[in-house]
Amino acid sequence: MFTRWLPWKFIVKRAAKRFGIIDPIQLAARARRFSQPSEVQEPIELLRAGIIFHARGLINTKAIQYNLDWIWPFWVQKQFNPRDYSFIPRGFAFSHVNITHRNWTAVGHPDLPVYPIMDPRGLVTPLYDGWSLDFWIIDARGEKMIPSMGDDTDQHLDTRDGLKLVNRCHADGIDLNTELQMEWENNSALAVISSRGRAKQGGWLVVALRPYNPEGIQFIESIEFQDHARPFWLINRHARIYMDRQPEKVLFSDYSEGDVIDKWRGPQSVNSVKCRVGMATSAAFFPLPTDQEQSLRVSVDLEKDMPARSTRRKTPVHTWEGLLAETALLEVPDEKFRFLYDTAVRTLLMLSALDPVPGPYTYRRFWFRDACLMLNAMMAANMVGRSSMCINRFPARQKTSGYFQSQEGEWDSNGQVLWIMGRYLRLTGHRPPRSWLDAGLKAAAWIEKKRTRKRPGMRHGGLLPAGFSAEHLGPNDYYYWDDFWGLAGLGEAAAMARKYHSAAMGEKLDAFYQDFLKCIFSSISAIPEWKSRRAVPASPYRRMDAGAIGSLVADYPLQLTPAGDPKIMNTVEFLMNHCFYEGAFFQDMIHSGINAYLTLDIAQTLLRAGDLRYQALIRNVADLASPTGQWPEAIHPHTKGGCMGDGQHGWAAAEWVLMMRNLFVREEKADLVIGSGVFPQWLSGSKTLRFGPTPTPHGPVTVRIAPQDRAAQVEIEGYWNDRSPEIRIEIPGFEAAAVAAGENITHLRKEVSKK
Repeated sequence: MFTRWLPWKFIVKRAAKRFGIIDPIQLAARARRFSQPSEVQEPIELLRAGIIFHARGLINTKAIQYNLDWIWPFWVQKQFNPRDYSFIPRGFAFSHVNITHRNWTAVGHPDLPVYPIMDPRGLVTPLYDGWSLDFWIIDARGEKMIPSMGDDTDQHLDTRDGLKLVNRCHADGIDLNTELQMEWENNSALAVISSRGRAKQGGWLVVALRPYNPEGIQFIESIEFQDHARPFWLINRHARIYMDRQPEKVLFSDYSEGDVIDKWRGPQSVNSVKCRVGMATSAAFFPLPTDQEQSLRVSVDLEKDMPARSTRRKTPVHTWEGLLAETALLEVPDEKFRFLYDTAVRTLLMLSALDPVPGPYTYRRFWFRDACLMLNAMMAANMVGRSSMCINRFPARQKTSGYFQSQEGEWDSNGQVLWIMGRYLRLTGHRPPRSWLDAGLKAAAWIEKKRTRKRPGMRHGGLLPAGFSAEHLGPNDYYYWDDFWGLAGLGEAAAMARKYHSAAMGEKLDAFYQDFLKCIFSSISAIPEWKSRRAVPASPYRRMDAGAIGSLVADYPLQLTPAGDPKIMNTVEFLMNHCFYEGAFFQDMIHSGINAYLTLDIAQTLLRAGDLRYQALIRNVADLASPTGQWPEAIHPHTKGGCMGDGQHGWAAAEWVLMMRNLFVREEKADLVIGSGVFPQWLSGSKTLRFGPTPTPHGPVTVRIAPQDRAAQVEIEGYWNDRSPEIRIEIPGFEAAAVAAGENITHLRKEVSKK
């Protein structure tokens, strides 16, 4: 209260004038003129994340460029090298951050919300936002195998027994193999790194402790080596790194002495180091006999990263094998497509160990938007029970006002929660628990109350308020993205109320829905044609630009517009003609990178419209995946490395799962559309295609398509809730066929001929 009486604006203005700097109050006011008036000007959550991000970037600015003789991670080796395509001039850059190779992959367990990560050259960060471990070989000649400094590296994700990351390097008679996986041992989750090395000349296998991670500097102020039967490093007086055998020597260095790599020839003289700067390094040396392979096992306890025991299980109750056995199986001749699907399913399982999070590192936080979209994919892959447990926790996050708030100023979340609740109920036929119904009615009332009042000549009348864009569509505005989600949510709330509450409440919510529908499409129609280009801009006050991608949500996944709607298709054409780079959607707003999941969203709209261009988009997205089968949130147009967000994005994994599912099984109103996205070349061989089981509103379905001479045998295995629905078989290159609604028959077979 006292602060309200202080003349803060005057004080700030006076200080700015005195020190000859720009007035921040005036600057902020000017900046707000670029956006529509809004009750929330700046997203606090994003500001907080940005402050943390650039605070590290400021440390990077001090630490990296003046110490380029150190061994730095892969992104620094590339981004700071003037000879490399990834080079970024630093000049007056406020901070030095990783914006060219934000690629990392996590390992984990479906019951444990902890995620050790490995970067593209084998650098392992065991603890969240912590220091890292690197593995090197120095042979007897002094030749060094430093993975971050070389290009002869192969990395892949082994999914045969859980998740294991494998990084292999080879050069000039030296081989180095590093593997990362999570293990459960003695009631503890461990990050286990196994390293194997061989040097033709002999030498040392080195494990090095590094004061950084893929984002930049992470301080190490003290390191102590304990030479016990099970030797370990003690880091910053609390974290331990265990080694399975004794090293020949352990070397230490602080910031003033430089990187420990410079001391590699010397003997061990101390057992510890302290560094007031926080840039202590250490390296343990294990002898490599001439041309003989030696191995080393290093482990880190992950208890520090585990949530409070009251919110998690004491021990894992599921196994990878058990959970994967229940998920939908994809069988296609394209091994890359199948690998990416299998990897995406595992990513969704791993990132939903507690509440779904869209990433293992940068985005290891909860948003309703990402959670709902990931849950939609999880249900499509037959993870129905797991999805139910996640949605069951949503009502506890709802505010008393009815707002499902991820962060203040986002107006899409209520519609998304209502939509995913309705989606679950339709796919399963289950009755909602009372908590869902109560939360849903409150959420629907919030949407109706939040809408702006209608006034003559106002294009945004009846829409949700202006807000900052949750999907980085631009400055504060009346985004159709929010409105379409809110509309879909009201529709699901009305259906839920009619069926499980009362006819009167259902009619009331349906009236809200119809009025909102009219307001949205009246707003779109009122946009001058020169501005809209007969398409749907991001808002009623925006010209057509990359932000229009948000308006496509009306088609996919919400199906608020019919397939092939002219305005939707005009929006697609604009985006493909003006906002694509090398065959994929390039998001100019904030991301400034190629976006895999938004490219797949466009492919879904094309698929629904029967436009075969969806095939090229899917292949292009597959080509953008990392060697471990992941997509960062945004991809650098030249390096093809991550340039924004998390290196392993849960939403991207979700869209790949949904894309593969919809190639085989799509829902269009009350019908099921089978095979409309199957690539014709997949049916040129002899292998049977398959997807399923996947839930639909009519019951779970498995589709098999067997190639035949000039034909294909389509087998639909469906456990219908009542009777089989209308089924349309629309395989590209084959005659369309229809199967009328019938009895509760579990197996349907239909032969379709080539055109």
